[in-house]
Amino acid sequence: MTTNLGSEPETLDVIAVGAHPDDVEIACGGTLAALVLAGYRVGIIDLTDGEPTPLCSSPDIRREEAATAAAVLGVHVRKILGFSNRRLMDGFEERVALATELRRYRPKIVIGFGSKTPMASPDHYQAMQITDAAVFYSRLSKWDDYFGGLPVHTIERQLYFRLSFEPAPAVGLDNSITMDISDTLEKKIESIACYKTQFPPAKAHIFDRVRGLAIAAGAAAHCRAGETFVSVRALCTRDLVKSVMGQ
Repeated sequence: MTTNLGSEPETLDVIAVGAHPDDVEIACGGTLAALVLAGYRVGIIDLTDGEPTPLCSSPDIRREEAATAAAVLGVHVRKILGFSNRRLMDGFEERVALATELRRYRPKIVIGFGSKTPMASPDHYQAMQITDAAVFYSRLSKWDDYFGGLPVHTIERQLYFRLSFEPAPAVGLDNSITMDISDTLEKKIESIACYKTQFPPAKAHIFDRVRGLAIAAGAAAHCRAGETFVSVRALCTRDLVKSVMGQ
């Protein structure tokens, strides 16, 4: 599945990678919506279609929900690579498939899972390993045959997200940064609500939890609502004042 809002851009500034449709919305939907409003080109890549799940009768329904959620956030491209939900594994085929998309869209920043999610889907941790490897594969020379002749591309920055069902990371975590999503928090909630098969009325409390954790993350960073990321390497700046003041 490829969903493009408008014409497909030649490049993207940011790509967020999830194991299933709804992962990215839950983890960083507010950030992606804010980046779009700021004029950046943004994409989402889901490694699986997320099905089967208990209340969804067809993968086509989940794909329609994903397309609707992408439209709410305003992202330019959404792709579902079609690997198997519940059986996602870090393998060579998976790494090459994602690295091919990174070479195709040439993002500056890639965002994805940064840890295991205990008592939740093991696909999430596999997605982390696939994304780490794909970022590396994207820049490897003398391997063009595996990537359809697409040229090498070096990702400038990689960030890890967490699912917003989990408590915020400890204050002072190395290389952490919080994005102010005060203006796009409700878009984040709206995009998650697009997944009616995953969040029926019986799970309405999830929206309160996501909103509450965003407000807590924002409070720690002195804004109304936020999403916190961890950089795989130390962050640098050419304007310390603007960076520290969140400008």
